Amino acid sequence: QVQLVESGGGLVQAGGSLRLSCAVSGIIVGPNAMGWYRQAPGKQRELVALITSGGNTNYADSVKGRFTISRDNAKNTVYLQMNILKPEDTAVYHCKLTNWGRYEYWGQGTQVTVSA
Repeated sequence: QVQLVESGGGLVQAGGSLRLSCAVSGIIVGPNAMGWYRQAPGKQRELVALITSGGNTNYADSVKGRFTISRDNAKNTVYLQMNILKPEDTAVYHCKLTNWGRYEYWGQGTQVTVSA
């Protein structure tokens, strides 16, 4: 059984930081691409950050330089370090694992709220 569980969300003031975690069970993170997505009410879901099995990373322009995606294979966990948070970062953040480049597994999401 594959399960992705996000944690670390919360309410912070603009300029603050949060570290999101995505704990994965039932499948190994290392060989797979991992991503963080976010969705705010009334808006489309957007890709925030990706990390490949080889360690290459990509970021949305809106978070480039502020967010960092990483993984700890020993803990089978993926992280999203979010710095200099802005109100527009407010959203539900979801973790996704892509297996074989085609099969997707999603977490339940964690709420991030950034106040002005």
